Amino acid sequence: MAHLIQRPDSNVWWGSFTGADGRRVRRSCGTSNRTEAMTILLAWERTAKEARQGILTEARVRRVLSDTLEQATGAPLPGGSVREYFHEWVGAKQKEKATRTGMKYAQVAEHFLASLGSRANLPLEAIVTADVSKWRDLLTAEGRSGTTTNDSVKIVASVFEKAKRGGRIQVNPCHELGNLRDEEKGERDTFTSEQVRALLNATKGTDWEGATLVGFFTGLRLRDVTGLTWGAVDTTNHERWFLRVIPLKTLKTNRGVAVPVHPELRNWLESRHRGIGKAPVFPSLANKSGAGKSGLSMQFKRIMEKAGIVGKALRIGKGAGRSTSSLSFHSLRHSFTSTMTAAGVPEEVRMLLTGHSTKKAHKVYTHHEETQVWGAISALPGVL
Repeated sequence: MAHLIQRPDSNVWWGSFTGADGRRVRRSCGTSNRTEAMTILLAWERTAKEARQGILTEARVRRVLSDTLEQATGAPLPGGSVREYFHEWVGAKQKEKATRTGMKYAQVAEHFLASLGSRANLPLEAIVTADVSKWRDLLTAEGRSGTTTNDSVKIVASVFEKAKRGGRIQVNPCHELGNLRDEEKGERDTFTSEQVRALLNATKGTDWEGATLVGFFTGLRLRDVTGLTWGAVDTTNHERWFLRVIPLKTLKTNRGVAVPVHPELRNWLESRHRGIGKAPVFPSLANKSGAGKSGLSMQFKRIMEKAGIVGKALRIGKGAGRSTSSLSFHSLRHSFTSTMTAAGVPEEVRMLLTGHSTKKAHKVYTHHEETQVWGAISALPGVL
Protein backbone atom coordinates (compact mmCIF):
# COMPACT_ATOMS: atom_id res chain seq x y z
CA MET A 1 0.00 0.00 0.00
CA ALA A 2 1.45 3.33 -1.04
CA HIS A 3 0.93 6.48 0.98
CA LEU A 4 2.34 10.00 1.25
CA ILE A 5 4.32 11.26 4.21
CA GLN A 6 4.93 14.88 5.19
CA ARG A 7 8.09 15.04 7.28
CA PRO A 8 8.55 17.97 9.67
CA ASP A 9 12.11 18.58 8.41
CA SER A 10 11.10 18.80 4.74
CA ASN A 11 8.79 21.03 2.71
CA VAL A 12 8.23 18.35 0.05
CA TRP A 13 6.15 15.19 0.14
CA TRP A 14 7.71 11.78 0.66
CA GLY A 15 6.31 8.50 -0.59
CA SER A 16 6.25 5.09 1.06
CA PHE A 17 5.69 1.99 -1.09
CA THR A 18 6.80 -1.63 -1.56
CA GLY A 19 9.88 -1.79 -3.76
CA ALA A 20 10.88 -4.27 -6.47
CA ASP A 21 12.64 -6.49 -3.89
CA GLY A 22 9.57 -6.62 -1.61
CA ARG A 23 10.92 -4.25 1.02
CA ARG A 24 9.34 -0.96 2.01
CA VAL A 25 10.91 2.11 0.44
CA ARG A 26 10.73 5.75 1.45
CA ARG A 27 11.64 8.32 -1.17
CA SER A 28 11.26 12.08 -1.66
CA CYS A 29 8.74 12.99 -4.36
CA GLY A 30 10.61 16.25 -4.89
CA THR A 31 7.47 18.44 -4.90
CA SER A 32 5.35 20.28 -2.35
CA ASN A 33 2.25 19.80 -4.53
CA ARG A 34 0.26 16.89 -3.08
CA THR A 35 -1.40 15.94 -6.39
CA GLU A 36 1.91 15.82 -8.24
CA ALA A 37 3.48 13.84 -5.39
CA MET A 38 0.69 11.25 -5.48
CA THR A 39 1.04 10.89 -9.24
CA ILE A 40 4.76 10.22 -8.86
CA LEU A 41 4.24 7.80 -5.96
CA LEU A 42 1.65 5.73 -7.83
CA ALA A 43 4.04 5.49 -10.79
CA TRP A 44 6.78 4.17 -8.49
CA GLU A 45 4.43 1.65 -6.97
CA ARG A 46 3.22 0.52 -10.37
CA THR A 47 6.70 -0.10 -11.81
CA ALA A 48 7.87 -1.81 -8.60
CA LYS A 49 4.88 -4.17 -8.73
CA GLU A 50 5.55 -5.07 -12.38
CA ALA A 51 9.22 -5.65 -11.53
CA ARG A 52 8.21 -8.08 -8.78
CA GLN A 53 5.96 -9.88 -11.25
CA GLY A 54 8.78 -10.11 -13.80
CA ILE A 55 6.88 -8.26 -16.54
CA LEU A 56 8.70 -4.94 -16.41
CA THR A 57 10.42 -3.94 -19.65
CA GLU A 58 12.14 -0.77 -20.86
CA ALA A 59 9.12 0.03 -23.01
CA ARG A 60 6.83 -0.33 -19.98
CA VAL A 61 9.08 1.96 -17.91
CA ARG A 62 8.99 4.62 -20.60
CA ARG A 63 5.22 4.27 -20.90
CA VAL A 64 4.78 4.75 -17.15
CA LEU A 65 7.16 7.73 -17.15
CA SER A 66 5.37 9.28 -20.12
CA ASP A 67 1.96 8.84 -18.49
CA THR A 68 3.25 10.30 -15.23
CA LEU A 69 4.82 13.31 -16.93
CA GLU A 70 1.68 13.95 -18.94
CA GLN A 71 -0.51 13.84 -15.81
CA ALA A 72 1.81 16.23 -13.98
CA THR A 73 2.65 18.68 -16.79
CA GLY A 74 0.22 18.01 -19.61
CA ALA A 75 3.01 16.96 -22.00
CA PRO A 76 4.10 13.35 -22.58
CA LEU A 77 7.70 12.16 -22.50
CA PRO A 78 9.43 12.77 -25.86
CA GLY A 79 9.90 9.76 -28.16
CA GLY A 80 12.19 7.19 -26.59
CA SER A 81 13.92 5.64 -29.58
CA VAL A 82 16.49 7.24 -31.84
CA ARG A 83 14.01 7.07 -34.70
CA GLU A 84 11.22 8.77 -32.71
CA TYR A 85 13.49 11.54 -31.44
CA PHE A 86 14.90 12.29 -34.90
CA HIS A 87 11.42 12.37 -36.43
CA GLU A 88 10.27 14.80 -33.73
CA TRP A 89 13.33 16.97 -34.36
CA VAL A 90 12.78 17.01 -38.14
CA GLY A 91 9.11 17.86 -37.67
CA ALA A 92 10.02 20.85 -35.49
CA LYS A 93 12.70 22.04 -37.91
CA GLN A 94 10.37 21.84 -40.89
CA LYS A 95 8.07 24.27 -39.10
CA GLU A 96 10.95 26.65 -38.33
CA LYS A 97 12.99 26.53 -41.54
CA ALA A 98 12.40 27.29 -45.19
CA THR A 99 11.03 24.40 -47.27
CA ARG A 100 14.33 23.51 -48.91
CA THR A 101 16.24 23.56 -45.62
CA GLY A 102 13.59 21.37 -44.01
CA MET A 103 13.88 18.90 -46.88
CA LYS A 104 17.64 18.75 -46.45
CA TYR A 105 17.35 18.04 -42.72
CA ALA A 106 14.80 15.28 -43.39
CA GLN A 107 17.04 13.65 -46.03
CA VAL A 108 20.09 13.65 -43.75
CA ALA A 109 18.09 12.30 -40.79
CA GLU A 110 16.56 9.45 -42.82
CA HIS A 111 19.94 8.48 -44.27
CA PHE A 112 21.44 8.34 -40.78
CA LEU A 113 18.55 6.28 -39.42
CA ALA A 114 18.82 3.87 -42.35
CA SER A 115 22.51 3.37 -41.62
CA LEU A 116 21.68 2.38 -38.03
CA GLY A 117 19.35 -0.40 -39.11
CA SER A 118 17.63 -1.96 -36.09
CA ARG A 119 19.72 0.18 -33.75
CA ALA A 120 17.48 3.11 -34.71
CA ASN A 121 14.86 1.54 -32.44
CA LEU A 122 17.16 1.68 -29.40
CA PRO A 123 17.10 4.48 -26.81
CA LEU A 124 18.94 7.64 -27.81
CA GLU A 125 21.73 7.07 -25.30
CA ALA A 126 22.60 3.72 -26.97
CA ILE A 127 24.16 5.50 -29.96
CA VAL A 128 27.94 5.81 -29.71
CA THR A 129 30.68 7.48 -31.74
CA ALA A 130 31.27 4.27 -33.70
CA ASP A 131 27.71 4.45 -35.05
CA VAL A 132 28.21 7.98 -36.38
CA SER A 133 31.69 7.15 -37.70
CA LYS A 134 30.26 4.14 -39.59
CA TRP A 135 27.61 6.37 -41.16
CA ARG A 136 30.22 8.99 -42.11
CA ASP A 137 32.28 6.28 -43.81
CA LEU A 138 29.15 5.24 -45.71
CA LEU A 139 28.63 8.79 -46.96
CA THR A 140 32.22 8.89 -48.19
CA ALA A 141 31.92 5.45 -49.82
CA GLU A 142 28.82 6.64 -51.66
CA GLY A 143 30.87 9.44 -53.16
CA ARG A 144 29.90 12.45 -51.06
CA SER A 145 32.54 15.15 -50.87
CA GLY A 146 34.29 16.01 -47.65
CA THR A 147 32.33 19.26 -47.38
CA THR A 148 28.97 17.54 -47.94
CA THR A 149 29.81 14.80 -45.46
CA ASN A 150 30.97 17.28 -42.81
CA ASP A 151 27.78 19.30 -43.23
CA SER A 152 25.66 16.17 -42.81
CA VAL A 153 27.50 15.16 -39.64
CA LYS A 154 26.98 18.68 -38.25
CA ILE A 155 23.22 18.31 -38.74
CA VAL A 156 23.14 14.98 -36.89
CA ALA A 157 25.42 16.43 -34.20
CA SER A 158 22.93 19.26 -33.64
CA VAL A 159 20.18 16.69 -32.98
CA PHE A 160 22.25 14.96 -30.30
CA GLU A 161 23.33 18.32 -28.87
CA LYS A 162 19.70 19.27 -28.37
CA ALA A 163 19.10 15.95 -26.63
CA LYS A 164 22.12 16.59 -24.42
CA ARG A 165 20.92 20.07 -23.43
CA GLY A 166 17.54 18.57 -22.62
CA GLY A 167 19.10 15.98 -20.31
CA ARG A 168 18.23 13.04 -22.57
CA ILE A 169 21.87 11.98 -23.02
CA GLN A 170 25.11 12.72 -21.21
CA VAL A 171 27.51 12.71 -24.19
CA ASN A 172 27.12 13.82 -27.80
CA PRO A 173 28.50 10.89 -29.86
CA CYS A 174 29.51 13.24 -32.69
CA HIS A 175 31.90 15.37 -30.67
CA GLU A 176 34.88 13.06 -31.03
CA LEU A 177 34.72 13.20 -34.83
CA GLY A 178 36.84 15.80 -36.59
CA ASN A 179 36.18 17.25 -40.03
CA LEU A 180 37.14 15.31 -43.14
CA ARG A 181 39.57 16.88 -45.58
CA ASP A 182 37.84 17.91 -48.81
CA GLU A 183 39.79 16.61 -51.77
CA GLU A 184 37.76 18.59 -54.29
CA LYS A 185 39.06 21.99 -53.25
CA GLY A 186 40.62 23.58 -56.28
CA GLU A 187 40.71 26.56 -58.54
CA ARG A 188 37.23 27.69 -59.50
CA ASP A 189 36.91 29.14 -62.97
CA THR A 190 34.81 32.06 -64.19
CA PHE A 191 32.56 32.20 -67.24
CA THR A 192 33.62 34.33 -70.15
CA SER A 193 31.11 36.65 -71.82
CA GLU A 194 30.96 34.21 -74.76
CA GLN A 195 30.12 31.33 -72.41
CA VAL A 196 27.41 33.37 -70.69
CA ARG A 197 25.90 34.09 -74.11
CA ALA A 198 25.97 30.36 -74.87
CA LEU A 199 24.16 29.66 -71.58
CA LEU A 200 21.51 32.27 -72.44
CA ASN A 201 20.99 30.77 -75.90
CA ALA A 202 20.59 27.31 -74.33
CA THR A 203 17.95 28.63 -71.91
CA LYS A 204 16.11 31.05 -74.19
CA GLY A 205 12.55 31.71 -73.04
CA THR A 206 12.89 29.81 -69.76
CA ASP A 207 13.30 30.82 -66.12
CA TRP A 208 16.91 29.64 -66.33
CA GLU A 209 17.62 32.43 -68.82
CA GLY A 210 16.61 35.04 -66.26
CA ALA A 211 18.35 33.18 -63.42
CA THR A 212 21.59 33.17 -65.41
CA LEU A 213 21.30 36.91 -66.03
CA VAL A 214 20.69 37.55 -62.33
CA GLY A 215 23.67 35.39 -61.38
CA PHE A 216 26.00 37.15 -63.80
CA PHE A 217 24.83 40.71 -63.12
CA THR A 218 24.33 40.50 -59.33
CA GLY A 219 26.66 37.78 -58.02
CA LEU A 220 23.85 36.22 -55.96
CA ARG A 221 24.13 32.53 -55.08
CA LEU A 222 21.92 29.93 -56.77
CA ARG A 223 19.42 29.49 -53.93
CA ASP A 224 19.07 33.25 -53.49
CA VAL A 225 18.47 33.65 -57.23
CA THR A 226 15.87 30.89 -57.51
CA GLY A 227 14.16 32.13 -54.34
CA LEU A 228 13.91 35.69 -55.67
CA THR A 229 10.46 37.27 -55.30
CA TRP A 230 8.96 40.23 -57.10
CA GLY A 231 8.84 42.06 -53.78
CA ALA A 232 12.64 42.19 -53.88
CA VAL A 233 12.61 44.06 -57.22
CA ASP A 234 12.58 47.71 -56.19
CA THR A 235 11.26 49.90 -59.00
CA THR A 236 10.60 52.96 -56.82
CA ASN A 237 13.11 54.97 -58.79
CA HIS A 238 12.04 54.46 -62.37
CA GLU A 239 15.53 55.16 -63.71
CA ARG A 240 17.42 52.97 -61.23
CA TRP A 241 16.03 49.62 -60.18
CA PHE A 242 17.48 47.61 -57.29
CA LEU A 243 17.32 44.00 -56.14
CA ARG A 244 17.05 44.11 -52.34
CA VAL A 245 17.72 40.67 -50.89
CA ILE A 246 18.61 39.05 -47.57
CA PRO A 247 20.68 36.02 -48.66
CA LEU A 248 19.93 32.70 -46.96
CA LYS A 249 23.44 32.57 -45.49
CA THR A 250 22.81 35.82 -43.60
CA LEU A 251 19.12 35.35 -42.81
CA LYS A 252 19.72 35.02 -39.05
CA THR A 253 21.67 38.28 -38.88
CA ASN A 254 19.30 40.09 -41.24
CA ARG A 255 22.28 41.38 -43.24
CA GLY A 256 21.20 42.11 -46.78
CA VAL A 257 22.49 43.32 -50.11
CA ALA A 258 21.08 45.85 -52.54
CA VAL A 259 22.33 45.42 -56.10
CA PRO A 260 21.54 47.82 -58.96
CA VAL A 261 19.74 46.14 -61.85
CA HIS A 262 21.87 46.09 -65.02
CA PRO A 263 20.00 47.37 -68.14
CA GLU A 264 20.04 43.93 -69.80
CA LEU A 265 18.65 42.28 -66.67
CA ARG A 266 16.04 45.02 -66.41
CA ASN A 267 14.92 44.38 -69.99
CA TRP A 268 14.43 40.71 -69.18
CA LEU A 269 12.46 41.50 -66.00
CA GLU A 270 10.26 43.95 -67.88
CA SER A 271 9.47 41.26 -70.45
CA ARG A 272 7.95 39.04 -67.74
CA HIS A 273 4.52 39.19 -66.18
CA ARG A 274 5.22 40.92 -62.87
CA GLY A 275 3.87 39.29 -59.74
CA ILE A 276 3.14 40.85 -56.36
CA GLY A 277 4.98 40.54 -53.04
CA LYS A 278 6.18 36.99 -52.43
CA ALA A 279 5.30 35.77 -55.92
CA PRO A 280 8.45 34.07 -57.32
CA VAL A 281 10.31 35.69 -60.19
CA PHE A 282 11.24 32.17 -61.38
CA PRO A 283 8.19 29.95 -60.62
CA SER A 284 9.63 26.79 -62.18
CA LEU A 285 12.77 27.02 -60.01
CA ALA A 286 11.33 28.28 -56.72
CA ASN A 287 11.36 25.93 -53.69
CA LYS A 288 13.32 23.28 -55.58
CA SER A 289 16.13 21.34 -53.95
CA GLY A 290 19.65 22.29 -54.96
CA ALA A 291 21.00 18.75 -54.62
CA GLY A 292 20.14 15.39 -56.15
CA LYS A 293 19.87 14.09 -59.71
CA SER A 294 16.90 16.35 -60.42
CA GLY A 295 18.16 19.24 -58.29
CA LEU A 296 18.98 22.74 -59.45
CA SER A 297 22.74 22.14 -59.61
CA MET A 298 22.32 19.15 -61.91
CA GLN A 299 19.84 21.07 -64.06
CA PHE A 300 22.42 23.80 -64.57
CA LYS A 301 25.09 21.20 -65.32
CA ARG A 302 22.90 19.83 -68.12
CA ILE A 303 22.42 23.39 -69.40
CA MET A 304 26.20 23.77 -69.53
CA GLU A 305 26.45 20.53 -71.51
CA LYS A 306 23.79 21.77 -73.93
CA ALA A 307 25.75 25.02 -74.33
CA GLY A 308 28.94 23.06 -75.01
CA ILE A 309 30.68 24.34 -71.86
CA VAL A 310 33.03 22.01 -69.98
CA GLY A 311 35.06 22.96 -66.92
CA LYS A 312 38.09 21.25 -65.42
CA ALA A 313 37.29 18.20 -63.29
CA LEU A 314 38.04 18.94 -59.63
CA ARG A 315 36.63 15.65 -58.40
CA ILE A 316 35.48 12.44 -60.10
CA GLY A 317 32.23 11.12 -58.63
CA LYS A 318 32.17 7.65 -57.08
CA GLY A 319 29.11 5.60 -56.29
CA ALA A 320 26.17 7.91 -55.59
CA GLY A 321 28.44 10.95 -55.48
CA ARG A 322 28.68 13.47 -58.26
CA SER A 323 31.67 14.76 -60.16
CA THR A 324 32.65 18.34 -59.44
CA SER A 325 33.63 20.79 -62.17
CA SER A 326 35.55 24.03 -61.95
CA LEU A 327 32.48 25.64 -63.54
CA SER A 328 29.03 25.75 -61.98
CA PHE A 329 26.28 28.29 -61.32
CA HIS A 330 28.44 29.64 -58.51
CA SER A 331 31.02 30.57 -61.16
CA LEU A 332 28.67 33.35 -62.25
CA ARG A 333 29.31 34.94 -58.83
CA HIS A 334 33.06 34.68 -59.44
CA SER A 335 32.55 36.15 -62.91
CA PHE A 336 30.63 39.06 -61.42
CA THR A 337 33.47 39.84 -58.99
CA SER A 338 36.29 39.21 -61.47
CA THR A 339 34.73 41.43 -64.13
CA MET A 340 34.43 44.32 -61.68
CA THR A 341 38.01 43.76 -60.53
CA ALA A 342 39.26 43.85 -64.10
CA ALA A 343 37.33 47.08 -64.67
CA GLY A 344 39.13 48.70 -61.73
CA VAL A 345 36.15 48.78 -59.34
CA PRO A 346 37.52 49.39 -55.80
CA GLU A 347 37.37 46.53 -53.30
CA GLU A 348 35.12 48.43 -50.90
CA VAL A 349 32.54 48.85 -53.66
CA ARG A 350 32.76 45.17 -54.57
CA MET A 351 32.15 44.42 -50.90
CA LEU A 352 29.05 46.60 -50.93
CA LEU A 353 27.69 44.47 -53.76
CA THR A 354 28.86 40.97 -52.81
CA GLY A 355 29.94 41.17 -49.18
CA HIS A 356 26.47 41.79 -47.75
CA SER A 357 27.86 44.71 -45.80
CA THR A 358 24.54 46.47 -45.33
CA LYS A 359 22.80 45.72 -42.05
CA LYS A 360 19.39 45.47 -43.68
CA ALA A 361 18.35 44.70 -47.22
CA HIS A 362 16.37 47.93 -47.40
CA LYS A 363 19.20 50.16 -46.25
CA VAL A 364 19.42 53.31 -48.36
CA TYR A 365 22.84 54.03 -49.87
CA THR A 366 24.42 57.40 -49.30
CA HIS A 367 24.70 59.48 -52.45
CA HIS A 368 28.42 58.66 -52.70
CA GLU A 369 27.82 54.92 -52.27
CA GLU A 370 25.00 54.89 -54.82
CA THR A 371 27.19 56.64 -57.37
CA GLN A 372 29.92 54.06 -56.76
CA VAL A 373 27.72 50.96 -57.02
CA TRP A 374 25.99 52.21 -60.15
CA GLY A 375 29.39 52.89 -61.64
CA ALA A 376 30.41 49.34 -60.79
CA ILE A 377 27.35 47.82 -62.47
CA SER A 378 27.90 50.05 -65.50
CA ALA A 379 31.38 48.55 -65.79
CA LEU A 380 29.89 45.11 -66.43
CA PRO A 381 29.81 44.37 -70.19
CA GLY A 382 26.58 43.36 -71.81
CA VAL A 383 26.20 39.72 -72.86
CA LEU A 384 23.15 39.87 -75.12
